[in-house]
Amino acid sequence: MDTEDEFLIGAPHRELLDQVLDKWSLSVLSELCERPCRFNELRRAIPQVTQKSLTATLRRLERNGVIEREVVSTRPVAIRYRITPLGKTLRPPIDVLLAWASENMPAITRAREAFDAREEAGR
Repeated sequence: MDTEDEFLIGAPHRELLDQVLDKWSLSVLSELCERPCRFNELRRAIPQVTQKSLTATLRRLERNGVIEREVVSTRPVAIRYRITPLGKTLRPPIDVLLAWASENMPAITRAREAFDAREEAGR
């Protein structure tokens, strides 16, 4: 079996994975898995994200069909974001990645420390 073909990631796949698995997208999806949220609720839940980054993240996720915007007829009009059925299908693969990270974190930490020590010794 040619393992090179198995891990070939084309540009469309790479772009999609970059957009749905980036730093802010994972945080937004984590929040929206719990409940629909308005923009400012997401800002409060993810205090490190800037308004500009959150806006861009929400637009990317909406474009990919992972979340949807709902106009709430209140005064003033509000927008609420919710995860879509397609977005919910991301949960199992993300859980697998998180389990892998948790299981391998000690080895990764050791590798990082060894790398940093080599880098420091080389200076």
